[in-house]
Amino acid sequence: MQQRKLGAQGLTVSAIGLGCMSMTGIYGKHDESESIATLHRALDLGIDFFDTADIYGPHTNEVLVGQVLGPHRSKVTIATKFGIVPQAAGGGINGRPEYVRAACDASLKRLGIDTIDLYYQHRVDPDTPIEETVGAMAELVKTGKVRYLGLSEANTKTIRRAHAVHPISALQTEYSLWSREPEDDILPTVRELGIGFVSYSPLGRGFLTGQIKKPTDLDVDDFRRSSVPRFQGENFQKNFDLVTKIEELARKKQVKASQLALAWVLAQGDDIVPIPGTKRRSYLEENTEAGVISLSKAELEALNAAAPQGIAQGERYSEPYLQKVNL
Repeated sequence: MQQRKLGAQGLTVSAIGLGCMSMTGIYGKHDESESIATLHRALDLGIDFFDTADIYGPHTNEVLVGQVLGPHRSKVTIATKFGIVPQAAGGGINGRPEYVRAACDASLKRLGIDTIDLYYQHRVDPDTPIEETVGAMAELVKTGKVRYLGLSEANTKTIRRAHAVHPISALQTEYSLWSREPEDDILPTVRELGIGFVSYSPLGRGFLTGQIKKPTDLDVDDFRRSSVPRFQGENFQKNFDLVTKIEELARKKQVKASQLALAWVLAQGDDIVPIPGTKRRSYLEENTEAGVISLSKAELEALNAAAPQGIAQGERYSEPYLQKVNL
């Protein structure tokens, strides 16, 4: 597994990371034993960058990740996030300094570690100046509770203000063949500032794999079925037309659609680290193989033509969901 740098502060991780969110239920049924086996398999394959958050579960995802990775602590980079408050605790977004400190201590305890390698603000709190939030995060670095700082889904103005308070090592934002919005302003900004870019949902929440043929292929309680418009109604079929094009190009390359889509993300720059999420070893192995796929100029042009910016039909999140969590 190749390594890539995130930011200019010394953070280096495997070129492909592992998103752990689905291991605790948000995408329907999950098998804890298979999730544990998947984490172990990731280690075997050379993946050393693992992504979780306190809201996943909530809380149970960090516990699972910590239990499995604890014995391998010196060999892995653990990233977690704070800021989205569980519904049971009132919901919404909280970036107040006192909350930052409490959330960090709680994550450290659940993960069973002394230091979080990469600590993200999961969503920006519109009611708390970013300078105050990042200031509190910087104090966590000074005290040794956190090594590197990150932001998630922040706009360019916020990124600049945050980076002026303390160096930001990574920005995490959705980026894939059907979510290319970061190319306009976000990617140029983080590159100017020397901030690494972590691509979450690089496979379009699984849609770009071609494994989901119709909305009913998803479990009834699957988050994508209820809260992601791109998986719903007419949007689904229009978006599946894109998947069909990717599958055609993948057949020519003699790889899987998921591998081609992931190879495209990797080809967008050595400062980009995708973290495809999975709860199954078979998909993990497929994703890891994408790391050795090279794309020619003609192949990249074909993919860009098949999936130009704005190709996806439907919003990334439904309005009812955003209102529910007060995002």
